[in-house]
Amino acid sequence: MHAAPPHPLAPLSAHEFTRARDLVVKSYDSTQPIYFRQISLQEPNKESLVPFLEAEHADSSVAEDTPRPARCVRVEHDLIKQDRHEVVRSVVDLDAGKVVSSDVAPAYPYPYYTPDEFSQFLDHCLRSDLFKDAMSEFALPEGFEVTIDPWPYGPPENEDDPRYMQGLVFARDARKEHPDANHYGYPIPIIPVMDWVTKKVVRVDRLATGGAGDGLEPAARGEKPRVLFAGAKSAEWIPELLEQPVRDDLKPLNVVQPEGASFTVQPDGLVDWQRWRFRIGFSPREGAVLHDICYENRPILYRLSFSELTVPYADPRSPFHRKQAFDFGDGGVGRQANSLALGCDCLGAIHYIDTLLTGPDGSPVPTKAVICLHEQDNGILWKHTNFRTDKAVVARARELVVQFICTLANYEYIFAYKLDLAGGITLETRATGMLSIVAIDAGKTSPYGNVVTPGVLAQNHQHIFAARIDPAIDSYRDTQVVVEESHGVKMNPQTNPHGNFYEVRRQIVHRSTHVDAEPRLNRTIKLENPVNKHPSSGKNRGYKITAPATQLMLADPDSIQSQRARFAQHNAWVTGHRDGEFFVAGEFTNQSRAESGGVSDMMRRGDWFTEEADKKNGHGGHGGQKSSPVVWPVFGFTHKAVTS
Repeated sequence: MHAAPPHPLAPLSAHEFTRARDLVVKSYDSTQPIYFRQISLQEPNKESLVPFLEAEHADSSVAEDTPRPARCVRVEHDLIKQDRHEVVRSVVDLDAGKVVSSDVAPAYPYPYYTPDEFSQFLDHCLRSDLFKDAMSEFALPEGFEVTIDPWPYGPPENEDDPRYMQGLVFARDARKEHPDANHYGYPIPIIPVMDWVTKKVVRVDRLATGGAGDGLEPAARGEKPRVLFAGAKSAEWIPELLEQPVRDDLKPLNVVQPEGASFTVQPDGLVDWQRWRFRIGFSPREGAVLHDICYENRPILYRLSFSELTVPYADPRSPFHRKQAFDFGDGGVGRQANSLALGCDCLGAIHYIDTLLTGPDGSPVPTKAVICLHEQDNGILWKHTNFRTDKAVVARARELVVQFICTLANYEYIFAYKLDLAGGITLETRATGMLSIVAIDAGKTSPYGNVVTPGVLAQNHQHIFAARIDPAIDSYRDTQVVVEESHGVKMNPQTNPHGNFYEVRRQIVHRSTHVDAEPRLNRTIKLENPVNKHPSSGKNRGYKITAPATQLMLADPDSIQSQRARFAQHNAWVTGHRDGEFFVAGEFTNQSRAESGGVSDMMRRGDWFTEEADKKNGHGGHGGQKSSPVVWPVFGFTHKAVTS
């Protein structure tokens, strides 16, 4: 008896992973060196997957002979040449047992960095004569050791610059004999730059350490080594190294579920909770991804994910203009995911999901507990008291939380999808960890940030996120996007004699566009099924997107920082669905000088969603095509370090 075929959205098994790797290796000459970047499920195209999902919802026990998409794997790898790395994107059809497509990525911009590449950076720098010479300009206290945080190079000076990596340099107090002694309290004002193909440090940038009024240039090199950290203070974070004990005035707060959790999780990623049903995937770039989200077996969203995060810093002194990370595109939050632990990251009855990441040789690297599922209480969901009888009824707001956390050098990002008992879905992002800091001369202040401890400046910066919502409101084929606003109406003796009336205005989005927040009009985006009507209101069934009207990109619109993150110039985008388009800033962000293949390019295609747009513009115009809409909300926060 043969095993049933896997669900089209099921995660890859170790056998499938290895088989895909082997098929790619066999397609080359045996002498060709290959560096593997990513091996992951190639999600089926929508046209082939939707019929299978419809059959599955009609009968949850779909037969083995139900037509299903081919089981395919995406394999990204470098062919190592003498003077360059050629990045290849291959697709392997496991059913057919062959590589069905293979293309060489553009030479520029560059692919993301892998954890393996980040981990090698320190050793390459410490061996460099250029770096040793730069370090000779400084005198460290006895017992301090140098450590370096690898960083994406950011926007390059020239488009033909090689694939670089830069590093923020710190010292660690090794006298404490603890590997977690905090190096972020001891910044060293240099940045080494390494050519990743040659693995040589090509230069070391000196950093300005002045304060207000001191200009943008670094100070000239002195005749004697500059003594560092003379007035520095310890800033430890590990409890056993703290100078004062952790608080002990909190009594235990236990989260106990004696009968276990109310949700179930199948090995192929299927989750059932209350009236919800969905599938969990895990992408090396995006982290946890939710597929086929249904409520009472009615589809709501085809796919839901976090798409990108850009972090531009506001210090205008060179080379800090390069300090702009794209944490999804430059490294991948899935590749940097934490292995979660009960009591630290999640409370209650927890279900953990493991994944397979990719080793440099293409082997599967088992990674434990990258996602946790748990229920939590979020206060009152609904309450009413009959004031005549004092009778009260209250329902608690229980949520199912799908959470993952990634560490990107100094920062931790906590991403969560929360599904509730009222049919709502919340996307939550939180930032914690350590501030990214640089050195500042003792006793000085700066317009570019706040001094958080003597000699340490936390620079002003932004965190701008984008999510991707691929809707399927009561149908995988019929969803429309509507922009809705509430407008006050002038007084009129016949229609509004007292001036208290306001009207709700609706505008169907017919073609790709962007939408900006306007709180004064309560501007909202609605996802609707234009066919199915609510039996009471007679209006289209739908969901409303309630997103905070947060500040957008503050860098000058003509700057490279802004041009490479055009998505961060508007609060939301609506584009036409195209298979494989998951990234709001485009596929390649590493050392980009302008956003390429992101939502601004998608919008310019002119994809259209309704027949009205077709009639008005003559089959879409601008080379667009009729598509289902995808919505990209953009949100974030502007971070100015505060000390009090």
